[in-house]
Amino acid sequence: MRAAFALALIVVFWLAVQPAPDIVQLFSWQDKAEHALLFAALAALGFAAWPQRAAAVVVGLLAYGAAMEVAQSFTAFRVGDPWDWLADAVGTLAALPLRRRC
Repeated sequence: MRAAFALALIVVFWLAVQPAPDIVQLFSWQDKAEHALLFAALAALGFAAWPQRAAAVVVGLLAYGAAMEVAQSFTAFRVGDPWDWLADAVGTLAALPLRRRC
């Protein structure tokens, strides 16, 4: 499970610094919902990989999300957005009830 979590982190980071794909927007806050769902899934993977280290997984994902936004600000085709980081944090924290089920 730890390898899957590490691979997911690498793939997500790589995708985050690539040009954004054209996705049909169904509602105005869809981007934030996507961030929250993605980070909830990452948190669930992290909780499964380290079931006794939920706090470390949460802190790590908060730092990871912030680093991703900073990295995006250095690309020509992405923008670092603190609201995206907040959505990442909401998704991460929303997954906390899953920590005992993973």
